Amino acid sequence: MKKVIVVGATGLVGSKIIEILEQKKFPIKEIKFLASKNSAGEKIKFNDEIYEVKEVLLNEFEDYDIALFAAGSSVSEKFARNVAKMGVRVIDNSSFYRMERDVPLIVPEVNPDAIGKNDYLIANPNCSTIQCMAPLYQIEKNYGIKRVVYSTYQSVSGSGLKGLRDLDESLSEFYPYPIKNNALPHIDIFLENGYTKEEMKMVNETRKILGIKDLPITATTVRIPVRFGHAVSINVETKTDFNIEDVKSLMDNKLGMELKDDLEKNIYPMPIEAEGKDPIYVGRIRRDFSVKYGLNLWTVADNIRKGAALNAVQIAQLIERKGY
Repeated sequence: MKKVIVVGATGLVGSKIIEILEQKKFPIKEIKFLASKNSAGEKIKFNDEIYEVKEVLLNEFEDYDIALFAAGSSVSEKFARNVAKMGVRVIDNSSFYRMERDVPLIVPEVNPDAIGKNDYLIANPNCSTIQCMAPLYQIEKNYGIKRVVYSTYQSVSGSGLKGLRDLDESLSEFYPYPIKNNALPHIDIFLENGYTKEEMKMVNETRKILGIKDLPITATTVRIPVRFGHAVSINVETKTDFNIEDVKSLMDNKLGMELKDDLEKNIYPMPIEAEGKDPIYVGRIRRDFSVKYGLNLWTVADNIRKGAALNAVQIAQLIERKGY
């Protein structure tokens, strides 16, 4: 039984973490909900009890076991390391610590052994990265990976409540252009190399999670007018040849994946079916004939659930199983 804190409890990801902790019956001895000063005083129902949200302050973390951070990079920068130094296992959903050498970046189905007994600060990967790791791990393990090309189709909920509002109310307040009836090849800020920060997150996080520092990867990330559910086209060049049916079997009910690939019945993964669901859906698995050992696949997952909250809770479950 653990004493658990959810930071950013009133936000989109924080509220989903709370929902999943309840659904998965995580063994909780005591729970506390923290948020910004503006949200302090709000009420949250959890396991038929009502809790009052408190402001994020360092002394609130004393004597707790696990803190799930879902309040953004600025809050994580200010509190996460200090909380970890207090002996609390911090699972951080922000991007702030992901590429720090001493911080494990974890997808529990793929690299659970990367968490050691002395790791008190653990990073949750980017939502689009998470849904690509299980299929790529299976491909790397069985055929080796020579190169990866990502093309993403990301829902507005990846931008939080402001992104949802822009779509639902036909605004362009958060995004630089209207998102309704549009597609924006612009997620996060542009960097000097011409890529967006989101694109480089996918490149760098994939290398870290798979443990292949020099893996050639490129990415184009696009925001589309869908409320929930990211889709990613993954093009992989493998080191050895493969059989398509064997590849499909590697994705079929393995490592949190569910195969949806029956072209005769028009069965393939779609965001509308992934919303509110746990699995990473994989389909459109086919050979890329433009290179010697080329492979195409299409993944879809609920970016707020699997791509953020569920992965964080699964890390907490992993810590519990390890007895840390």
